[in-house]
Amino acid sequence: MATEADYTLDKGDGGRTVLRLKGPYLLSTIANVDRGLRKLDDDIDVIDLAEVSEIDTVGAWFACTLARNHSASIENASERADRLLTAVGESANSSDVSAPRLPLLTRAPEAMGEKVFEAGRGIVSVVGFFGQILAGVASLIRHPRRFRHRAMVHQFESVGVNALPIIGLMSFLIGIVIAQQGAVQLQAFGAEALTVNLVGRITLRELGVLMTAIMVAGRSGSAFAAQIGTMKLTEEIDAMRTIGISPVEVLVIPRLVACVFMMILLGFYASCMAIIGGAVVSDVMLGIPFWTFLMRIHEVVPAHDVWVGMIKAPVFGLIVGMSGCYQGMQVRGNSEEVGLRTTKAVVQAIFTVIVLDAFFAVFFTGIGWG
Repeated sequence: MATEADYTLDKGDGGRTVLRLKGPYLLSTIANVDRGLRKLDDDIDVIDLAEVSEIDTVGAWFACTLARNHSASIENASERADRLLTAVGESANSSDVSAPRLPLLTRAPEAMGEKVFEAGRGIVSVVGFFGQILAGVASLIRHPRRFRHRAMVHQFESVGVNALPIIGLMSFLIGIVIAQQGAVQLQAFGAEALTVNLVGRITLRELGVLMTAIMVAGRSGSAFAAQIGTMKLTEEIDAMRTIGISPVEVLVIPRLVACVFMMILLGFYASCMAIIGGAVVSDVMLGIPFWTFLMRIHEVVPAHDVWVGMIKAPVFGLIVGMSGCYQGMQVRGNSEEVGLRTTKAVVQAIFTVIVLDAFFAVFFTGIGWG
């Protein structure tokens, strides 16, 4: 009995071209003849299985494919081969079965319910992550020598010092835009002197810290997610846990501390640069001297506007840092997940910061700091 799959091609009765399959046509043997049979250009009328000693589902599928490609008939199949050929043929000829499409009134609540449950699971996961951070902080308070001072200083440089040029330029240009657009509108009422009030209050109270938070989210929040996510993929975080090092203490807390403290400094720096930009435009367009503009800021901007910005800054920094670290820790599977989580970290941070900014605006106005 033949132990390898083989075939011959000859002329049968009536001039028909017959492909005779020989030996076992199994998953383990069919590779020997696969390439040769696929290259056959001759017209085949009959596929003869009389000399096939064994056949399995793969062999039956192969014979059916040959018959379909050459419009040939299959003859002399054994009882077992005939059953397999029938089953494979029915499977190949059957149309794809798809689930019935539900009506819109059913699909819409179903999709909404899935989103609600997904959001609920996300909230629970974020709360759990925040709990891990609190536990890590408590552990570092008990064992201060475990705190990574060098890592924190490195994050101070990465989050704060390296961001000074881009944030300074952005804030300077925003101050120019606010002053220019405000002056154009206020000149219609002869109140261009109020440009000082507009620039000073809106930058110190709102835009300085808000735009800084958005920039830090796009710059540092995305970096946190990508760095930690890559460490998850390379199993460095698993290795940390194996040797008894807490990833939260080593990776998350230094980044959060850097974000919280540097957001205060960056927010104030951004507000100052925006005011300088407004002073330049006022000097050029309105004839208000540069130093006079800066002195007027002290007179027209109440102290609580500065405090409003400084109170919001650490909260925004915490949100940006947590979002980046949390999404990085959620990376699973492959490198594509790193990109998805990085994008989600930035979007989540910016959305949360804007929502909190709206809440703070209403809250501080309600307590008389309007």
